[in-house]
Amino acid sequence: HKPTYDSMRQSLEAMRAHCLNNGVTDISMPKIGCGLDGLDWNKVSAILEQVFEDTDIKITVYSL
Repeated sequence: HKPTYDSMRQSLEAMRAHCLNNGVTDISMPKIGCGLDGLDWNKVSAILEQVFEDTDIKITVYSL
């Protein structure tokens, strides 16, 4: 199934909890959900910022 903005937020919240519980301080990722899945990067980026805004976790997003 393709992700929705709600399922993306839930996945990112789970990732945030995992990072905080396991001492992860850096995440590198592509523009998740925005290729074949068809989500809009501006919306996904906003969700990403909201979910991780109160943490010290550094997120690097790569694109080709």
